[in-house]
Amino acid sequence: MSDFTVRPATTRDVRGIQRMLEPFVQRRILLGKDLVVLYEAVQQFVVAEDEDGTLIGCGALHVMWEDLGEIRTLIVVDEWLHRGVGRVIVEKLEDAARTLGITRLFCLTFEVEFFQRRGFAPIGEQVVDPDVYSQLIRSPDEGVAEFLDLAHVKPNTLGNTRMLKRL
Repeated sequence: MSDFTVRPATTRDVRGIQRMLEPFVQRRILLGKDLVVLYEAVQQFVVAEDEDGTLIGCGALHVMWEDLGEIRTLIVVDEWLHRGVGRVIVEKLEDAARTLGITRLFCLTFEVEFFQRRGFAPIGEQVVDPDVYSQLIRSPDEGVAEFLDLAHVKPNTLGNTRMLKRL
């Protein structure tokens, strides 16, 4: 079994992140992201690479509120599934969240068992108080709309489970 490393993403990784993302967009598992959006968010990403420097996974931490963040765009290429890559990516993102002062992490996923093994639990409708909700609803970010379970994103989230972890 080959070794891999997980590190902060750089702008040189963005096109590789988009290449990893595309098959999941085609299978309607993840939402597509324009290249410019990925470049704007590159500092949110960590990437996993094999010994040859080939990207084999990625994930991003998106800050939503003072105590709330989202793990998004978590990808592990098929050949590297079940080899610990996703677990290490999530651990790195959780460490980054703690450093930022985030105490709750959200994800929207089909991979419920994977996230449950990492301490996430399915959540219901209301996870923020009305004051925070009134601020979050102003965000143009689709991930925030998915977190709030707004009607206009329901077609994007069918079959996904909304999950939360307290750090």
